[in-house]
Amino acid sequence: MLHRAALQDFVKTKMRATRVVVVSNRQPYMHVYDGDRVIWRRPAGGLVVALDPVLRVAKGSWVATGQTPADRIVVDAESRVRVPPEDPQYTLRRVFLSKEQEEGYYHGFGNEVLWPLCHTAFVRPAFRASDWQHYQAVNQIMSDAALKEAGQGRAFIWTQDFHLALLPRFLKQARPDLSVAHFWHTPWPTPEVFRICPWRRELLEGMLGSDLLGFHIRYHCDNFLATVANELEAKIIAEQSAVQYRGRTTVVKPFPISIDYHRIVQDLESSEVEEETRRIDRLLGGRPEFLAVGVDRIDYTKGLVERLHAIDRFLERYPHYVGRFVYLGIGAPSRIHIPAYKELRGDIAQRVEEINWKYGTERWQPVILLDHQVSYPRVLAYLAMADVCLVTALHDGMNLVGKEFIAAQQGEKPGVLILSRFTGAARELAEALPINPYDIEGTAEAIRQALEMPQEERGRRCRWLQEQIQDHDIYRWALDMLNEVRRIRRGRL
Repeated sequence: MLHRAALQDFVKTKMRATRVVVVSNRQPYMHVYDGDRVIWRRPAGGLVVALDPVLRVAKGSWVATGQTPADRIVVDAESRVRVPPEDPQYTLRRVFLSKEQEEGYYHGFGNEVLWPLCHTAFVRPAFRASDWQHYQAVNQIMSDAALKEAGQGRAFIWTQDFHLALLPRFLKQARPDLSVAHFWHTPWPTPEVFRICPWRRELLEGMLGSDLLGFHIRYHCDNFLATVANELEAKIIAEQSAVQYRGRTTVVKPFPISIDYHRIVQDLESSEVEEETRRIDRLLGGRPEFLAVGVDRIDYTKGLVERLHAIDRFLERYPHYVGRFVYLGIGAPSRIHIPAYKELRGDIAQRVEEINWKYGTERWQPVILLDHQVSYPRVLAYLAMADVCLVTALHDGMNLVGKEFIAAQQGEKPGVLILSRFTGAARELAEALPINPYDIEGTAEAIRQALEMPQEERGRRCRWLQEQIQDHDIYRWALDMLNEVRRIRRGRL
């Protein structure tokens, strides 16, 4: 709780009357119809997990796109609603897009251009001029909403991720006095990869509107600086990790994002998690001897097919685990209208069916896949119950699932985290079992090693990882970025 208190003190004493505004595509809370009632839900995803605690402390505003018909019902005339619903702490301002805008800006340019461009997952980007036009327009709309939330006084606007790369420049053009930071949650590609984008200069110029540009790890910062050097007539100041371009300076630094460790530990004791644990036991027909879990969006960057191949190979190599081992996969549907994702869902379903036919019996199935949204309490219950958590991402900026799993392991017999080397988290979580998810044999062997690891070693690894995550939690991430912004823009915050 030390870093939370430090963040609260920073906001109160160092930022004083400065308005804090977060801008992202995804909203922290959504409203949906449940019959005739309107209820609220907390969407899954690392960004929401990371930034909601920050806004609770800062008491500011969050600007995001509204996504459901019920989202429109609960807002006021300015499209605002106070959140969290059970204990309002800050303002959520929703921006409602047309179907055409959402298709072009989000599904098109965001998820068929920038997402595959930034991830080494071998899916070809689809460059369409119409999508780029919608991307520009929506970034301008989000900028206008953020400026309204900032008001006329001192303000710090914290923009998020690849959906809003143009936002910093738009904000600075309207209000040069603003303090602006942008955090890029995905990896940044090498210059050779990024150069194929027809609008690469515009994207870079948009991001360089920031005073501070953050990535998860130094490698991504270095890739960005190299990209700027290749594409723009800019000065790279290596010793300061900064870019000078058109009279402005942007500092580029790594800030590994994390989780609210203590809140997860507290939430594990809730009645909702206890009830979900009982439901899971009923789903499984009793607790299996060995339970492995995976919690992911269904996305081609997560290595889900590779994971299933490894589980198949594990059961083939070690048949004495047949009937004793269950893999429970929680895969929230993602971008279901994009062809690459439709194909992926078909591949996953086929592999699950093949594995269960090959090894299953009338009373036992080795793979259970839940391909729908799962509540936060149920996710915590899954993570707390598991002996092993599988994170097999082919490329990931950070990946918070592994950190959530470690926080949830509060019992006497902690589980083991199997973690892809190609995640940002692998740079921090040295006591996880590292894997190359493309190496099916190696991943199968890691599953065996995790299940057979002596209890003393499990405990030692888990305690080290928990200490690491507690020391580098979400509040420290936010505090480090705010301190850096203040250092850069001294006198304006």
